[in-house]
Amino acid sequence: MPAQRVLPFNSGLCVLVGAAALTLLNLSVDVSCAAQETKVSIKLKNIELCNGKDRSSPEPQIRGCTALINSQNETTVLRSAAYNNRGDAYVAKGDFDAAINDYDQAISLNPNFARPFNNRGVAYQKKGDYERALQDFDRAIKLDPDYGRAFANRADTHQLRRDYQSAARDYDSAIRIQPEVAGGWNGRCWTRAIIGQLQPALADCNKALALKPNDAAILDSRALIYLKMGQLESAINDYSSALRIEPALATALYGRGIARIKKGDATGGNADLAAAAKLEKKIAENFSHYGIQ
Repeated sequence: MPAQRVLPFNSGLCVLVGAAALTLLNLSVDVSCAAQETKVSIKLKNIELCNGKDRSSPEPQIRGCTALINSQNETTVLRSAAYNNRGDAYVAKGDFDAAINDYDQAISLNPNFARPFNNRGVAYQKKGDYERALQDFDRAIKLDPDYGRAFANRADTHQLRRDYQSAARDYDSAIRIQPEVAGGWNGRCWTRAIIGQLQPALADCNKALALKPNDAAILDSRALIYLKMGQLESAINDYSSALRIEPALATALYGRGIARIKKGDATGGNADLAAAAKLEKKIAENFSHYGIQ
C-alpha cells in the first residue's frame, strides 16, 4: 500500500532569520542557527525514514515515524501522516493490531484523510475481518472517489468473500482510474477466470503481463484460465514459470498438479498436490470454488 508522504517544511527559515538579525546578534546568531539547523537535519532524516526511505526492515520506518509523533509542536497533518506510515510498517511486520491502533490515531487527527481508512481496511482484511475491511474501503472511496487502490482492495475483499460479481465491478473501477497498474488487470483476470469469462480473463492477464512481465501471480492467473480451457500444456508452462519465480506458490503447485494428472502424469501431479497441501491446507477446497475438481 502506498504510504502517505509526510509533508515537507521550510528548512531555509534559519538562514533567512539569521541573515536579517546578523548585525544585532553577531556570533550568537551563528550558535542559535547551528542548533536550529541540527534540529532541521534530524527532522529531515526522520521524515525520510517515516516515508520509507530505508526498506531494509520495518524498524527504521517505525523509528522515524515515532520520533515525529513524539516531537513537540508538530502539525496535525504531519502527525496524522506519521501515524499512517507507522501503521504501514506494523502491517509489514504482521502486527495488525498495532497497525489498526495507529490508523485510528491518524483518522482521529484528520478524519478527512482517506489513506488510513484504506490502510486500516487492509489490516482488517489480513485479520479476516472482512466486514470491517469493507466499511473502511467504503469510507476511503467516499472521501476520495478516484482512489484506485481502495477500489482494488475492496475488490480483493469481495473476492475473499467469494462475491465475485462485486469484485469484478470494483476491479473495473480500479482499472478505469489507474489503467497503468498491473494489479487491477490481474485481479479482474483472476475473478473472470473463476466465474467462467475465460476469453475476457485471458485478455486481462495478457494486459497485466505486458505491464509487468514475469510476475508469478499473473502467470498463475493465466495458467488457471488455460487449465479451465483444457489447454493443459500451456497451463503447465505458466504454472512452471510462476514456480521458478516463486517456488512456494501453493496455487501454482496445485494447479500444475491437476494439469499433470489430466495429461496422464499421475506421479508428478500427485507430488505437486501434496506439496501444495503442505503450504495451504484448504487449497483443494479453494480450487473447488474456482470450478476445478
